[in-house]
Amino acid sequence: QVQLVESGGGLVQPGGSLRLSCAASGLTFSNYVMSWHRQAPGKERDFVARISAVTGSTTYAESVKGRFSISRDNANNTVSLQMDNLESGDTAGYFCQAGTGYWGQGTQVTGSS
Repeated sequence: QVQLVESGGGLVQPGGSLRLSCAASGLTFSNYVMSWHRQAPGKERDFVARISAVTGSTTYAESVKGRFSISRDNANNTVSLQMDNLESGDTAGYFCQAGTGYWGQGTQVTGSS
């Protein structure tokens, strides 16, 4: 049974930083492209960042380029999202995905003024 468990969300002021983590189990982690997505209330779930399985190459949504960084630790089956210089528009539930079929339950990131 595949499980993805996100952690690290919280309340953050504009310009602040958070680091999200996703712990995976029940799959051969190193074989999977891992990605982060986010969903704000009343909106669709949007792609944020992706990291490839073998080379570790990364792709980012334009809205987070230069502010967010995705990384993976294949030895510990985790993928992380370092979020810096957070903006109010980053407020959303953040979801980890393995490949195209497995999702975590999400962790909430909320910007405060």
